[in-house]
Amino acid sequence: MSYILQCGGRGPSIWDKFFADGKHSADGATGEPASDSYHRYAEDIALLKSYGATAYRFSISWPRVIPRGGKNSPVNHEGLAYYNRLINEIIGQGLTPFVTIYHWDAPQALEDKYGSWLSEQIVDDYERYARVLFENFGDRVKHWITINEPLTISAEAYIVGIFAPGHTDLTESYKVAKNQIMAHARAYHVYKNEFASHQHGEIGITLNGNWFEPADNSPKAREAAQVMMDFQWGLYADPIYKNGDYPRSLHERNSEYLSYFTPEESKYIAHSADFMGMNAYTSSVAYGNATDNPSTGYTYTSFWFPNGTAVGGESNESWLWDTPWGFEKLLVYLWDNYHYPIYITENGFSAKDENSKPLNELVQDYDRVNYHDGYLNAMLRAIHRGADIRSYFAWAITDNLEWASGYSSRFGITHVDFDTQVRTPKLTSQFLKEWFKWHS
Repeated sequence: MSYILQCGGRGPSIWDKFFADGKHSADGATGEPASDSYHRYAEDIALLKSYGATAYRFSISWPRVIPRGGKNSPVNHEGLAYYNRLINEIIGQGLTPFVTIYHWDAPQALEDKYGSWLSEQIVDDYERYARVLFENFGDRVKHWITINEPLTISAEAYIVGIFAPGHTDLTESYKVAKNQIMAHARAYHVYKNEFASHQHGEIGITLNGNWFEPADNSPKAREAAQVMMDFQWGLYADPIYKNGDYPRSLHERNSEYLSYFTPEESKYIAHSADFMGMNAYTSSVAYGNATDNPSTGYTYTSFWFPNGTAVGGESNESWLWDTPWGFEKLLVYLWDNYHYPIYITENGFSAKDENSKPLNELVQDYDRVNYHDGYLNAMLRAIHRGADIRSYFAWAITDNLEWASGYSSRFGITHVDFDTQVRTPKLTSQFLKEWFKWHS
């Protein structure tokens, strides 16, 4: 997560303004100081190394590198120096850096100037930002992710309104989606045309969503499940990994809201990735019942099967249920439909009521152990079914600010006391170490 601490010359991001009134997170939290990885990165990397990890995925803050964000704005050399130290520490500890270029923290200056992702102008500004990263870090970074979870931006920030900048307009969300795809493709082509031949790296994007299981065998339920897969995964995956256009179901159901690609744009964005990054946490049930909600393609989804059985075990988040059965199906679906190497870039669990437990109890996080065990074995089954899966990154190395959930939910495999910043490994950290030791 790149949004932490307005220090080291970082300019304001859209999250600084969004969180300023204390009304947009569960506990009025902000990113000051969160888990303070900005100052404690060496400690966190050493912890990760002790857990047996071989790679570290982190994101770079756009306003830390270019505080005002624009293609002609000054670069913050203090920010570049910080990321150089971070990357060198990762490599020095024997880990491989995976770098996310954009993780939701658009410079507030671009939001004020033209609405950030609502304007096509952001593509040029994003290109310049990505180019600065390739020029300064590409000699050591060989795995680039252009955008983390573009769906979360277009949905949570522009439809639901619970993420920065807090809009609630479906037409806007599709404008944002198109501009994200164009920005991703621009960074991809810049990297492949100007840097890949001598830096020898790869570049992709990290998508996210649920697996959607039909509620029954009826044609309507099966269609509803496919529509939801199209609306969550296909919205970005089809243009980038297939033919440069949205799935047919989006055209059929949401044509009045979509921002369309020109033929030239479709050609430019088609197959603009070396791999597919994917973040997935849970599964849902799709019903044939119609709704009046165009953002879900007029389909109804639930975390309950028709017989009243939940999809899986509960977590501390209403959207997250322990569903390893769906994770296997999702991985096979993404491989069969897109046939690009898959990097699992996030997967994790927020144990129920962890915040209310004493430290000696909460570090014995058996629910989280069971979650990762189930999902890792689901990953193995998907591999045995032919899926080309090349990584598994647990979310997250430490407890941290979980956006709108603030500090009320903990996903870390390391407990953080946010008052003292003391780190305490949870049982999951040792489980993961042993699991990968025996399955390497």
